[in-house]
Amino acid sequence: MKLSARSRYAARILLDLAEQKGNTPVCASSISENTEISVPFIEQILRPLKKAGYIQSVRGAYGGHVLLRDPATITLGDIVRTMGVEINVAQCCSDPTICTRSDDCRTQIVWEHLSNVIERELDSLTLADLMEGSGSLRKLISLRQQKSC
Repeated sequence: MKLSARSRYAARILLDLAEQKGNTPVCASSISENTEISVPFIEQILRPLKKAGYIQSVRGAYGGHVLLRDPATITLGDIVRTMGVEINVAQCCSDPTICTRSDDCRTQIVWEHLSNVIERELDSLTLADLMEGSGSLRKLISLRQQKSC
């Protein structure tokens, strides 16, 4: 499974908005500077995020975009799904009819299991976790790995 650039960039944009102090709207050019994503691509990504209720756009001279939800309630899984990506390592996991061997496939169960593991992990990590920084995130992931052993 390869995450789309839109999914990765959506996480970066929401993280940038989450790290802004207060409810002051942030313009697309500022988001672009902070995330190194072009303004036209940012505008494309903001549409589904706005529709999903993650952000609000404010018009006017001091307008921009504001995060509406608490970063602790937004998971990476939510973001990936909002951007229209199915979390599957193989297409047959979501549509068994595309594979002529699906009735007798001995590997499909493995792909479904891996897809579920990836989805659970993405659903367990929030923007608030990312705001803690990579050191804290590495520690969190390490603790989760130890618990699962």
